[in-house]
Parts: sequence; structure tokens; C-alpha cells
Amino acid sequence: MPACRVTRRVHFNAAHRLYHPGRSDEWNARTFGVCANPNYHGHNYELDVTVEGEIDPETGYVVDINVLKRLVEEKLLAHLDHKNLNLDVPHFAAVIPTAENIAVYCWQVLAPAIPAGRLAHLRLWETPRNYVDFEGR
Repeated sequence: MPACRVTRRVHFNAAHRLYHPGRSDEWNARTFGVCANPNYHGHNYELDVTVEGEIDPETGYVVDINVLKRLVEEKLLAHLDHKNLNLDVPHFAAVIPTAENIAVYCWQVLAPAIPAGRLAHLRLWETPRNYVDFEGR
């Protein structure tokens, strides 16, 4: 059967602070600028989740997009949306929640849960002009 890539875009809002606790406030301010604000700041994230695989001859799907949508909502959005990533998501207690690290986290959560095909690509939009691509490498 032919193979295709199927992508679902989801949205979540979250706050974070970029701050390395082992470095001085001055270092953090120089390195992260306004993103080191002690009162945090937020983004309207967009996450593109791409699954790749052979088309199922019975359904015509690589993966049922509604199943993928529910999976992303349950595994990620329920834990990220309207959260302070530094304070509300245990993973980011020890990891600086940059867009790069958020994308890797999303991959680690989603990849083992994909019901058909395989997770092939994530694109995390932090702003309409800035995004991170991750492919599990």
C-alpha cells in the first residue's frame, strides 16, 4: 500500500519562564532577555503532529484523525493547556521549557501512544514567526 503523512494541528496556551537556576540572574537576563521575567510570560502555541504510515486498505486511513485528535488532547493538551509549564508540568521542574524542550517532551509523550503508523514529525509554533521542528532524533 502507498504511504502518506497525516497532520493534525492543535492549539494550547501556556506560560513559562526561561531561567537556569544554576546561573546568576544577570546571566539569565543576558541569555534569555525578557523571557527570564520572574513573573513568567505566555504564548499561544500551535502544535502540528504528523503521523506517517501505509494507508489501511479497509479504512483508507494512515491513522483516524479523530483518534489522533483525542490522543493529543488526552496525552498533551490536558497537561499543557492553560498551565504554567515551570510550575504545573513536573517534567519542566528540571528542564528549561524552551520551545525546543517542549517539542522534545511532546514527542516523548506521543510517540509511544500513536495507534497506527509512526510519529514522523512535530512542529511547535511558539509565535506566528517562530517554530521548532523535531523528528525524534
